[in-house]
Amino acid sequence: MTALTVKALNKSFGGLRVTANVDLVVEPGERRLIIGPNGAGKTTLFNLMTGEIAPDSGSIVLFGRDITRAACRRRAHLGLARTYQIITLFSHDTILRNVTLALLGLSPLRWNVLADLDGQRHLVDRARGALGKVGLDHIAERPLAQTSYGERRRVEIAMALAQEPKVLLLDEPFAGLSIDERRDVQKLLRAIPREVTVVMIEHNMDVALDLADRITLLHFGEVVVEGTRAEVVADPRTGEVYLGG
Repeated sequence: MTALTVKALNKSFGGLRVTANVDLVVEPGERRLIIGPNGAGKTTLFNLMTGEIAPDSGSIVLFGRDITRAACRRRAHLGLARTYQIITLFSHDTILRNVTLALLGLSPLRWNVLADLDGQRHLVDRARGALGKVGLDHIAERPLAQTSYGERRRVEIAMALAQEPKVLLLDEPFAGLSIDERRDVQKLLRAIPREVTVVMIEHNMDVALDLADRITLLHFGEVVVEGTRAEVVADPRTGEVYLGG
């Protein structure tokens, strides 16, 4: 059984076709890198996978279950988590509370507006554990507004990991990071157990290629090249897409 299967996925906005018959098969435990120039349809593909937008046609299957029409929250319960290209966190709350809030979305307590979140020790403890995985447990009580950009990237990854996903979608986790911060995040991603399948969009090829088992190149919403690092780098179509020939 595959971890994630996308079949003949299509999406248009008006007359603009942004996803064109995309096929994608990701095996359990795989590290898949999705690359392509700006406007290739990478983030749209993620949005289709998570249910933030609906496809015009095609299917999405998560560990044998068709989730094409499932709500976002349902997909999260089934083991699909993601990060975003643009960080969207609560800057005035602590790091710990941000991660705890991410867990609340998977808890029945999300329906109880009077619930004392800080008193939910099982959620708080899970949040602390996730922060430990990204090396931020020592500053868990720090307001998010007092953290660096790189630390916020790691908080977002912690929020996703806290949900104990089966498939983790990472949208440009190295964007905007310094060399040292990239090294920290790269080390963090390497430490994610193989029980978690990782699909990553990234422009920073130097660090991303080293993490990938297989690579998919998108261009104008279509899969142009797919294979191992050596196969994709050697394919002349890769050069054409990035260098114009």
